[in-house]
Amino acid sequence: MTHTPDLSTAAWRKSSYSDGGANNCVEVADGYTGLVPVRDSKIPASRPLVFSAGSWFTFLESVRD
Repeated sequence: MTHTPDLSTAAWRKSSYSDGGANNCVEVADGYTGLVPVRDSKIPASRPLVFSAGSWFTFLESVRD
């Protein structure tokens, strides 16, 4: 069973590839071993998506290709 980590104190950072707009960004939270929480900056109060680190890496590699 997968458990969602407590993200109430997460420090979110914007993607370095965001276009600089205040509301047009993907944000990730670091510091969750083996997990990568991701959210849309336009709706920060919504439930973030949480990916395994391996899945996130595979996604990023696919985008780069």
